Amino acid sequence: MSAPAPLRAWHEVADSRDPTLLAGLLADHAVFRSPAVYQPQEGKEVTTVYLSAALVVLGPTLRYVGEWHNERSAVLEFEADLDGTFVQGVDMLRWGDDGRITEFTVMVRPLRGLQALIERMAAQLGATGA
Repeated sequence: MSAPAPLRAWHEVADSRDPTLLAGLLADHAVFRSPAVYQPQEGKEVTTVYLSAALVVLGPTLRYVGEWHNERSAVLEFEADLDGTFVQGVDMLRWGDDGRITEFTVMVRPLRGLQALIERMAAQLGATGA
């Protein structure tokens, strides 16, 4: 089965690290779930902020190493190196009939990698005024 259009669009965003491509990909009611924040972050605007920061923090070394998908959802396994700290995780995406992402959930391991990611994401979010 070839990858669904929303998944191909996400890969384009991740490969280019161009957050402007998120505008047409995220649903207005998108929900972002972070491993570092208890409450789901609701809405296209805040989801864009988090994903844009992640593209800066993880983007340079982000590498997808596994992928599973069906008609309306996908799980993407990734790895990254944060200045010598290994990060492994999964992105879980769901999308609606219109092909726009409605849910984006991130899970990260090991704890040391998550801690490094939290530090860098906080700094990036702070730098953007989020």
